[in-house]
Amino acid sequence: MHWLVFALMTVASWGLYGILLHSGQIGMADPVNGRYKAFLFVGIAYFLTAVLVPLAMLVVSGASWDFPMKGASLSLVAGVVGAVGAFCVLLAFGAKGTPAAVMSIVFAGAPIVNAVVAMLMHPPAGGFGAIRWQFVAGILLAAAGGCMVTLYKPPPAPAAAKHAPAAPAGGTAAAKLSR
Repeated sequence: MHWLVFALMTVASWGLYGILLHSGQIGMADPVNGRYKAFLFVGIAYFLTAVLVPLAMLVVSGASWDFPMKGASLSLVAGVVGAVGAFCVLLAFGAKGTPAAVMSIVFAGAPIVNAVVAMLMHPPAGGFGAIRWQFVAGILLAAAGGCMVTLYKPPPAPAAAKHAPAAPAGGTAAAKLSR
């Protein structure tokens, strides 16, 4: 069951990803290029965690440095697809999508795409006619859930109204002078 712990850790990390990325984009204080600046730091983080850490683990474990073309090319494509997805999340935020709506669509839609593509790449035993109705119901429920969360998410809190400072008791200094 170690896989479940790692899967839940992924849920937690990716669940935080969208809101932290959106906050980072806003924190760049650059409405035009903030998303690109945020994505640059995502790339730096990927380099640190996805290049240096695996290199260290390969060195420590004394792994072979043989990289078969099929595994290397598919892994490279996976990285590009992941990076394109992360960039598209930022573009969605830049086009006025909110983290709640964008990430709900992403996290409901991605498992559906994964399930369909996985079945096409690795057809089920017994063929596609062996697919159980519960699987199809799960796909439909995932789509409906993403749609419902997006459509019925709680509205954001109203922006704080900017009020002029209250006049001191007895009126303003200018009003006192005119009396």
